[in-house]
Amino acid sequence: MELLVKGARVVDSSQDFEGDVYIRNGKIDEIGKSLSKDCSVIDGKGLTILPAFVDLHSHFRDPGQTYKEDILSGSRAAAAGGYTAVNLMANTDPPCSSMEIVEYVKNKADEAGLIDVYQSISITKNMEGNDISHLEKIDKGVKIISDDGKGVLSIDIMYKAMVKAKDMGIIVMTHEEDESIAKYDARLSENIMTIRDIVLSEYTLCPLHIAHVSTKEAMKSIMDAKKRGVPVTCEVTPHHISLDNSVDYKVNPPLRDATDVKFLIESIKDGFVDVISTDHAPHTMEDKRNGARGISGLETAFCVCFTKLVHEGNISLSRLSEIMSKNPARILKLNKGEIKIGYDGDLVLVDLNKKIKVDAKNFESKGKNTPFDGMEFYGKVLMTVKGGRVIYDNRQAL
Repeated sequence: MELLVKGARVVDSSQDFEGDVYIRNGKIDEIGKSLSKDCSVIDGKGLTILPAFVDLHSHFRDPGQTYKEDILSGSRAAAAGGYTAVNLMANTDPPCSSMEIVEYVKNKADEAGLIDVYQSISITKNMEGNDISHLEKIDKGVKIISDDGKGVLSIDIMYKAMVKAKDMGIIVMTHEEDESIAKYDARLSENIMTIRDIVLSEYTLCPLHIAHVSTKEAMKSIMDAKKRGVPVTCEVTPHHISLDNSVDYKVNPPLRDATDVKFLIESIKDGFVDVISTDHAPHTMEDKRNGARGISGLETAFCVCFTKLVHEGNISLSRLSEIMSKNPARILKLNKGEIKIGYDGDLVLVDLNKKIKVDAKNFESKGKNTPFDGMEFYGKVLMTVKGGRVIYDNRQAL
């Protein structure tokens, strides 16, 4: 399979130029100017080509809650958002605590045939917080373990999980919440758990990835840890860098103060934030009316982040590419996330000047739950390419 994108602005974490990108046999084969190939050609004039995005943190609800999302609808949502790889959380029903569920998800992703899907396994068996014996049975295909959705309250269990993960070369991804404290103060809950897990990571040397950081105190703890050389990475979400708690919308962790939003953006600018992850968490509207926490985020992540971070002058488009493509691919050890010869031919074509109004009814995701519905942003995803194959094409919207 061959594909040539011509005359686009080509941007990744380390380059920004007008030119062409040629994909052959699934890989980026040639980059330059005025390339001529006897194959399908995409006219990129006036548009920008980026490495496709990689999401470290999504919930596709399959198995168990496929009325909210399934592997196919989630894959379509990812493709529409410019993503070609996602890492799924383990809080399915039943929780993903076995290789059988990992294989189930893998097989359904293969049937969907759109994006690469990686399935996390829970840190504790069935996410019950008191047993890690199932970790003895997971194989090398698992890259991340996480109880995302709630925190692991036992220090003893988290210590043992980190020792085990370190030995297996697996990343521990944490949801920093102590529910016994959160009922009094959700900010204190996140801050305490963040410090605890950094201390355990520093002691065990286990790679730790801290999910959806939302408070300035938690981010300061991560910054200090990084300066000490602790093997910690972190992510922020599009909603936590674009909305504050003046917006009445339930997510977990909750939307924070405007000062937290400003601090997270400054942390991105200063290089302390490794990744932007969507925490894509689709719900039915009835679930939301009943208090479910979460946002359908894959299809709005780019326009929200581009508008807030690049269009408003906070960071360059290359830095945005670094935290939406290069760094999450590096953490998952994927051959993606940059436009370099030999890398996967995964690209996203965007119109940075296109102003769009979010209409959740048009989402590919089953989840239409978003606080961004009706809001306007810059940066429209027009096409997503995986391995040289077009998996999403919305150029008629131009």
